[in-house]
Amino acid sequence: MADQSIIRITKEIGELQKSSDLSLAVAFRDRDVRSVKALIIGPHETPYEFGFFEFAVKFNKDYPRKSPNVTGTTTNSGRCRFNPNIYASGKVCLSILGTWRGERGEEWSAAQGLESILLSIQSLMSSNPYENEPGFEDANESHDKKNQKEYIAKIRHETLRISVIQRLEEYLGITGSCLEPPTPTERDEYDLDMDDDIDIDDASVPWEPFKDLCKRRFLWYYDSYLETIKKAKEEVKDGQPFVRMPFEGTSNTMDGKFNYTELEQRIRRIKAVLDAEPEKWAVEGVSARMKDATVSVNLTRQYEQIRESFKRSDVPHSIELVNENPFVWNLTYFGRPMTNLDGGMFRIKLNFSPRFPEEQPRIKFLTSMFHHRIAADGTPCYFPNPNRREDIKQHIDAIIEALEEEQPPYDPRTLVHPEAHKLYWGSPDERKTYNRQLRRSVQRSMEDF
Repeated sequence: MADQSIIRITKEIGELQKSSDLSLAVAFRDRDVRSVKALIIGPHETPYEFGFFEFAVKFNKDYPRKSPNVTGTTTNSGRCRFNPNIYASGKVCLSILGTWRGERGEEWSAAQGLESILLSIQSLMSSNPYENEPGFEDANESHDKKNQKEYIAKIRHETLRISVIQRLEEYLGITGSCLEPPTPTERDEYDLDMDDDIDIDDASVPWEPFKDLCKRRFLWYYDSYLETIKKAKEEVKDGQPFVRMPFEGTSNTMDGKFNYTELEQRIRRIKAVLDAEPEKWAVEGVSARMKDATVSVNLTRQYEQIRESFKRSDVPHSIELVNENPFVWNLTYFGRPMTNLDGGMFRIKLNFSPRFPEEQPRIKFLTSMFHHRIAADGTPCYFPNPNRREDIKQHIDAIIEALEEEQPPYDPRTLVHPEAHKLYWGSPDERKTYNRQLRRSVQRSMEDF
């Protein structure tokens, strides 16, 4: 039974890791498949939008006959209740977990699994989470609407402050006043020296499987975070206290004050530190190249193979190393004929970490392109094959596919350029405006090349 349980858990984790769902991620240490970490990225157009919410999942030996134990860990050390059904203690109230009484047929069954649990939790992160409170349908309408608005407002604030800003600051070692620019020490201290021999199983070293993912997604959603702050500043004032909801108890609350001015400063500071990170990788890369480190040899080999494949191809794309550093590449992309990109010439910079592929490439368009899949700062939103993270050619192919896709399905999780996204998915007239702006950026690329 125990072996069957482990086989089932491993299969479910593998399927999730191969999934194209951009809002869910799972990880476990090889030594303990029954202890899983899961990340849920907050849905678009909710107060949880693009927040990073982590959960600990413990599978018992009777799984799947019995549901696993699930605990929320994004709680600001037990001080923040993010939902009527997600307590400050981390308790998650769901009928399928046996932590809440549900209607007949809503209880756990062996046909359910890890994905259904995570999707059920994600469904709690709705546009109006106040509705999750039992007895909501019987509440006084006028008073209740006021509570809903105030509850949504403070969840939006704490989603940014705790799940995004606080998380990234911890990852990056950012400390001190947010009014000051990041110091060289702060930019450096979060990265382990590449020559250090660290035992990853050392209990003193925090296990952070979503660190790189959250960094990259922060860059995707940076402009959306700023847009959220801008809108929220029009609704609440700095220093205004949160309103306690009727269902919030003494030790199960979300207390605090609004301070979006400070959040904006902290968001911008995180962005500055993340933007400096590839520069540090480049310096480390020089040292790694001199020592013929394995990652340096691997990157050099892949560079040479891709360069030759471009030469043999009928497309004129080209690549070159920057200062002969295998950790920094320049890719020149030429727009496909008979499309809105026709005639465009765009330079794209690829930075690689000495810890590649554990840390994925940091990629940026040096030539500006107005595109719904490219952030204003040049960060592309693309989907590499999760089973081939070490294959740089498939990263490049995925970027080109994102640029050239003619009829992409609507997906709010790819909202990396708010203005371009709104125009692209808007009315026919807005789509025409989008196409005109894209063509202008293509024309400018030819002039600036």
